[in-house]
Amino acid sequence: MSIIRPYGDTTGDGMVQMSFTLPISHDKRAEGAAVQLANKMGMDPALVVHAKPMGPDFTFFVVYGPVNHLVDTDKVEVIERDYPLLSPKDANLAIRKGLRRRLTVVGACIGTDAHTVGIDAIMNIKGFAGEKGLEYYRELKVVNLGAQVAVPELVRRAKAEEADAILVSQVVTQREAHVLNTKEMSAAFREAYPEESRPILVAGGPRFTEQMAGELGVDRVFGRGTTPGEVASYLVDVLVTRRIRTPNRRSA
Repeated sequence: MSIIRPYGDTTGDGMVQMSFTLPISHDKRAEGAAVQLANKMGMDPALVVHAKPMGPDFTFFVVYGPVNHLVDTDKVEVIERDYPLLSPKDANLAIRKGLRRRLTVVGACIGTDAHTVGIDAIMNIKGFAGEKGLEYYRELKVVNLGAQVAVPELVRRAKAEEADAILVSQVVTQREAHVLNTKEMSAAFREAYPEESRPILVAGGPRFTEQMAGELGVDRVFGRGTTPGEVASYLVDVLVTRRIRTPNRRSA
């Protein structure tokens, strides 16, 4: 069955829960405004199940109610993983045999983003979700530049390290900062490198989707829940197995 409805209390009842903030102080009028918004979004009747003041001029709401919208799962577009998942042992072996040198990865949080939790989860040896980070892989040279790295500095370090791949994490997303920063980064690398020798560009963060790669100008996007093994396997696939791009290097 490809047509489905949201599930709340009973199958097919269409009940959903939604949260949002309105720029209004908390009172009965504010709760009425929340219900009005929910009604206009197709939730009718809507019930305010939670309302909390956020300072004197804002209120956070959680509303609950039914919607009439249906979902056709046959029309859902996703990007399936097109590379095999490798264990650290297999990834190291593939790099050693295929490149005959270590694969260099440079990572950073760019712009004003000071949240390193994402890049650290992928790159640091402690890893994420029970998997060791890229520092655990013997055949990977990992350079983690940390937070608030300017794009020109990232390009400079990438050249100095003779990077094969660039990993950029963006957690701060106000006013689409994650999109603007990543576009700036991809444009800078395309200006600084010939296309055939440009490092692989990878962006990651909770507000990114895999479908955004073309818009951002990067080779791959990883969203929330990505593990270090997925990133390592992707890099091995594009830089070793398929040899889509291997930057020119001064030394092996």
